[in-house]
Amino acid sequence: MDQAREPESDSTETLRRSVVKLFTVVKEPNYYKPWELAYQHTSGGSACIVDGNRILTNAHVVAHQLYVQALKPGDSKKYTARVLHVDHDTETALLTVDDPAFFEGTLPVRFGDLPPRNAKVTVHGFPVGGNELCVTAGVVSRIEVRTYTHSQRNLLSMQTDAAINPGNSGGPVFMNGELVGIAFQSYKRKDLEKSGYVVPIPVIRHMFEDLEDGTISGVPDLGIYWQKIENEALRAYCGLGPDQTGVRISRILHGSSAHPVLQIDDVITSIDGTHVASDGTIALREHGRVQFEHLVSQHQVGDALEVGLLRRGEPMTVELQLRPYVSLVPLPRPDRRPTYLIFAGLLFTPLSYEYINEWEWARDHHRYGNYGAEVFPSDRRRQIVVIHQVLAHEINLGYHQMGEMVVERVNGIEISAIEDVVRALASPQGEFHVIETDFHGPRSESQRSDYHSSYGTRIVLDASKTERATAEILEQHGIPSDRSADLR
Repeated sequence: MDQAREPESDSTETLRRSVVKLFTVVKEPNYYKPWELAYQHTSGGSACIVDGNRILTNAHVVAHQLYVQALKPGDSKKYTARVLHVDHDTETALLTVDDPAFFEGTLPVRFGDLPPRNAKVTVHGFPVGGNELCVTAGVVSRIEVRTYTHSQRNLLSMQTDAAINPGNSGGPVFMNGELVGIAFQSYKRKDLEKSGYVVPIPVIRHMFEDLEDGTISGVPDLGIYWQKIENEALRAYCGLGPDQTGVRISRILHGSSAHPVLQIDDVITSIDGTHVASDGTIALREHGRVQFEHLVSQHQVGDALEVGLLRRGEPMTVELQLRPYVSLVPLPRPDRRPTYLIFAGLLFTPLSYEYINEWEWARDHHRYGNYGAEVFPSDRRRQIVVIHQVLAHEINLGYHQMGEMVVERVNGIEISAIEDVVRALASPQGEFHVIETDFHGPRSESQRSDYHSSYGTRIVLDASKTERATAEILEQHGIPSDRSADLR
């Protein structure tokens, strides 16, 4: 049976004055040819009006947008909209319409609080299948920390059985006439129906608080991997007393919030004075629990965070400054055009979430999966740089079929990020440029005795011919520049 729609009422009629339909024209990056954009297509979503003649919606609704229009329910005129701010982490965005006539007769939403489970809510929006405002009713079935599809961040989310379909994204979710969230994704499986997800009001408020300094910094991250402490032997090993709880730090990411302060085998017992259970949860409300990372995500980048610890059995409290999320393979950032460098036909680009998920073969590539999930940033490596393809020319004869190789060294310089490739190619090794890919044995004399031979691929180019060859390749392929704007 289809989800029942809420009958029209005075309340519904009032709320419709806060709802907006968005039409977007989109051009996404082309990761096969990173100097180009992909084909133009149209998309859209829902939104609501907030104070200051602004429009709140999902980040993914306006991602890669070239042009946005806004339409009020019952109106026939579409108004040109302008994106003000996008917070990809929280899946929120703010727009405005410069023509003041658009806001005549509208009402900004009133922010409410996080609903309890079983609370009745209504979802307002414009799902596919019709042009009129659609209102569906349901209850809040679950509140938990969940992975946001758009940003891949683990943040508080609200699950409801109210129908949420394509086109509902960004649409307001109301309880007692107040905004308690915006719809952002659904979960479709044969054995699970009527599961829609909502960005809850605490996450929306985070974006507005983030904007108080005029810029979006995103959601901070502690930068650790942790282990539950539920086994009695592990509890004893970690020095936990009978009434103590916490989680063991198993890895600390280089450059993260935790990196300068916390240590492996520290036991986190509290965050900002809130006790952490041995399964990694904290009390959200009287009858609810969520993962302790929620406490971190409530803060802003740059905030101080108080962490209670057991270190080798000794209790202590430390303070650290919160930093953005760090990863060797960056999480999605749709406002970022692909970074690339073309040198003698070799197309260098850093590995990213978007690159890996652009093609099915890349998603299934064992090395890329390993880099994304099992290899972490260090003082030696901040990015994985790959040669994506070779644009054929006489100078790179014999290398034409190569591609998808991880760059280790260029002209003897270890590659930590793509900027190192630019620097290294400015200094050839005598008459040649030497690019070493994959693994080439020990990195220092102290390691050399552990290896009998080096292996991998070396690309050697005539240094005297690379500049002219690069120019010819760019002209042949109609490529406007040998590098992306961020490398110029």
